[in-house]
Amino acid sequence: MEQYISIILAAGKGTRMKSRLPKVLHKVCGRPMLAHVIRAASEAGVPKNIVIIGHEAETVRQTIGPEVEWVYQSEQLGTGHAVMQAEPLLADFEGQVLVLCGDIPLITPNTLTQLMQTHTSSGNAVTVLTALMDDPTGYGRIVRGTKGRVHDIVEHKDASAAQLKINEINTGIYCFEGRKLFAGLQKITHANAQGEYYLTDVLSILKKNRGIIGAVQVRDPDETMGINDRVQLAKAEKILLQRVLKQLMIDGVTIINPQNTYIEAGVVIGPDSIVYPGTIIEGKCVLGDNCLIGPYTRLKDVSTGDNVTIQNSVVLESSVRDNVTIGPFAYIRPGTVLGDGVKVGDFVEIKKSVIGKGSKVPHLSYVGDAQIGERVNVGAGTITCNYDGSKKSLTIIGNQAFIGSNTNLVAPVEVGADAVIGAGSTVTKSVPEGALCVERSKQMIYLGWTARKNKEK
Repeated sequence: MEQYISIILAAGKGTRMKSRLPKVLHKVCGRPMLAHVIRAASEAGVPKNIVIIGHEAETVRQTIGPEVEWVYQSEQLGTGHAVMQAEPLLADFEGQVLVLCGDIPLITPNTLTQLMQTHTSSGNAVTVLTALMDDPTGYGRIVRGTKGRVHDIVEHKDASAAQLKINEINTGIYCFEGRKLFAGLQKITHANAQGEYYLTDVLSILKKNRGIIGAVQVRDPDETMGINDRVQLAKAEKILLQRVLKQLMIDGVTIINPQNTYIEAGVVIGPDSIVYPGTIIEGKCVLGDNCLIGPYTRLKDVSTGDNVTIQNSVVLESSVRDNVTIGPFAYIRPGTVLGDGVKVGDFVEIKKSVIGKGSKVPHLSYVGDAQIGERVNVGAGTITCNYDGSKKSLTIIGNQAFIGSNTNLVAPVEVGADAVIGAGSTVTKSVPEGALCVERSKQMIYLGWTARKNKEK
């Protein structure tokens, strides 16, 4: 394919979103809508993407990062004016220019590839991506000539009554011959209803210079839906979510109830895994093969091995190895690493801790800022007392140690390998390897106490 660059228009405020956040940063399936557009262009084979920013420019730049080149548009004077801002970066560029909008998160790489290939092979001066809309209100109309070629594109506010009846619309996505694009931009004016420089006016100029205007009609009009308010944002979210779930199922994941499951774009789940209803999987999650996730489980930025079971639990920013069981009703907080075969049971909270192979924290415990070795058993109700009011301290438990129920481990403290802690102990000093530690008050029994007490009444 001939050399391409893209220019992505993302300078607008998006007033109908009624938000302090720039419109193009509102998320769809976990990613800013602008990030979806950039990814689609890159996956379609565009090696260089230029983004035109204006409103809250620095916020947009910091959110998206350095993967694109940025151009600042100080005044938003229309689509033509926005594209003009990129010209200094392309002074020596001899290829084709793909123009995109930053608020079309549903556009796919396949559609962009088809558009670019058609443009390149046809020798058009410009090729427009069009769509058939049941309700074309607000969109520019595609006016075709007698032979079906594109004769003109008329903005909605400038359209005649007859033109308003046309339901083929301009999606705002184009491929231009680069040199001809910028030559045409030098000739456009703002003599129109909105007083703006329309990019579509370049098409008329190219036509006068005997340039051919081509068109590619998108198969699914939803791909080109622009997001202007929260209602459209929710619609786009639903469409993209269904795409994500469908692809996962095609790839071998069982999703019991797709209508009651939320999985963000970019999540990876291995084949033969099963996702139960009420599950939310967000961010950079990579889950292994043959995992059972849910019901009613939330994972965010989690990596797991194979054969992992997580039910009715929350796991955040953590790493889980093979054959781990979590839940029900566990809370795994950021920075946790669970080794092979670890069991974390019901009503257990673990924070920023490493738990070794085969160890168990079966129920009703809090483990924070700890390093637990292999094959350790942590009894019910165990608490690592990691915070003294000013700083967090570390608890270390050696391999094959046994921690009795209702133990308090007051950090910093270390329990050696094969050591045993008696139930109900509060451990404030390190316990040597292989030792038994019992820390309790002497049990006192007073015979006949109840009878005496009743007699005194």
